[in-house]
Amino acid sequence: MRDAIVVRGGWEGHAPVAATELFIPLLRSRGFAVEVHSDLDVYTDAARLAAADLVVQCWSIGTITDAQAEGLAEAVRGGTGFAGWHGGIVGAFHHTTYHQLTGGVFVHHPPGFVHHELTVVPARAAHPVVAGIGTVALHTEKYWVLSDPLNDVLATVTFDTEPVTEPAVAAVGAAPGRVAGTPWQVPVTLPAVWTRVWGAGRVFVSTVGHKLDDFDAPEVRAITERGLLWAAR
Repeated sequence: MRDAIVVRGGWEGHAPVAATELFIPLLRSRGFAVEVHSDLDVYTDAARLAAADLVVQCWSIGTITDAQAEGLAEAVRGGTGFAGWHGGIVGAFHHTTYHQLTGGVFVHHPPGFVHHELTVVPARAAHPVVAGIGTVALHTEKYWVLSDPLNDVLATVTFDTEPVTEPAVAAVGAAPGRVAGTPWQVPVTLPAVWTRVWGAGRVFVSTVGHKLDDFDAPEVRAITERGLLWAAR
């Protein structure tokens, strides 16, 4: 039997218990024994982490100690998989070792939920996490992330520009036609789903999943489920 550890907690706005409960049955159906932790102390248990094939984390806006971050990173370097979604993985902790492990960090999202599209990168369309999926319509938070070029980006979202009005152009002294309604002056395409290899371990990240009904979209559910399984040793 394979072995998975689910680590959940932190900010309740991301429903860490209910969200992880959506995926525990999948893991069990695929032959994983699942152990659930509601604190980060397991990240300092080197033997326990080394025995795990997968760590699934849903922990937002928290604090991680050096020992915990380094313990988790060392386990992944040794072959334990690490996976998660949305703020539960890229909005979790401000810690250099942890950011290097995940390959990205959340920095901004537009207010509220917005209509946008998740687009699979054409060159990665055959990857098992996104195979058969093209463009997915979403109405949820859209994450602006800073990310590592070592990531294998599987899907993206785009932040479009908003042109300024003529009175605003005059107010800032900009030349007519300049795009100044948003700080960025051309559309910005950012990673939304990626995988990476860290030592002997695999890491899966999806930025989609602020609310439970995000996973009602079959494509989002499939990407998340496949990502967890892909990351496992």
